[in-house]
Amino acid sequence: MIGFLIFPDFQLLDVAGPISVFEIARRHVPALPGSCVLAGRAGPVRSSSGAEMLASGLPSVDLLSTVIVAGGEGVAQAARCPAVLAFVRTLAASGARVASVCSGAYILAEAGLLEGRRATTHWSRTTDFIARYPGVRMRPDQIFTRDGLIWTSAGISAGIDLALAMVAEDCGEVIAQDTARQLVLYHRRSGGQSQFSSLLELKSPSGRFAALLSWIREHLHLPLTVEDLSARAGMSARHFTRAFVAETGTTPSKAVERLRLEAARERVQSSGEPIEGIALSVGFGDPERMRRAFLRVFGQPPQALRRTARGA
Repeated sequence: MIGFLIFPDFQLLDVAGPISVFEIARRHVPALPGSCVLAGRAGPVRSSSGAEMLASGLPSVDLLSTVIVAGGEGVAQAARCPAVLAFVRTLAASGARVASVCSGAYILAEAGLLEGRRATTHWSRTTDFIARYPGVRMRPDQIFTRDGLIWTSAGISAGIDLALAMVAEDCGEVIAQDTARQLVLYHRRSGGQSQFSSLLELKSPSGRFAALLSWIREHLHLPLTVEDLSARAGMSARHFTRAFVAETGTTPSKAVERLRLEAARERVQSSGEPIEGIALSVGFGDPERMRRAFLRVFGQPPQALRRTARGA
């Protein structure tokens, strides 16, 4: 049985996302274990959104092969509950796979399951988490991590990626890909992929240049000079550059490079495409130029990031 541990004011998507992954995967592999929702006591448990889930209490750990711990606003109180901590400790000792989504990592850390292990959580919690649990080998810029039978994921939707990775481990990559397609996901993100989007890092990605930025991301293989972009925006090159910097906080050329780096990093980490082909298709052209950009921004060349993603 695959269990989902919740508590008052849990984050609904932390459970609804992963549980849907296993539901869809079960259509392809009926033998995949069923799912249940767990809590300290049986009955409805209210999420932070107000919607409730019906929990079955805490069953014998012998019935569970995997438990995924939700995060949410109520995690601080749940992480102080002796029954919850004892439950996850017993699960880990029994050889079950124990995972957390988002701030659910606090519960695993309080139970002592993350000491000396690699882990991640929502990016906004990283500073506090590191201060509280210095013995955890934090990986703040990863979608999910796996260290033995202990898994942790970044915020909210990253629980879907974690669950898909579990499906891949249990049922094979083909089933995981079929499940992702059924869920209408663009692709399954690798654990080593960044939590951040370059468009979100821009100061105002939803302003008057939003359409242009989206167009850039779809046409990274083109030269994309300032003259090209200003013409597309219907502005002089000088006025375009000033307006772009004022709105986004960066120059057009740096924004283009960042979007190219994001696209290249995603493909480096989640595919086996040749590095040279990736460099050409995202507009870097020269693989050496892309390598230098990776070193400057990510601190590692593309090949090292690929090895890290495969290891994760």
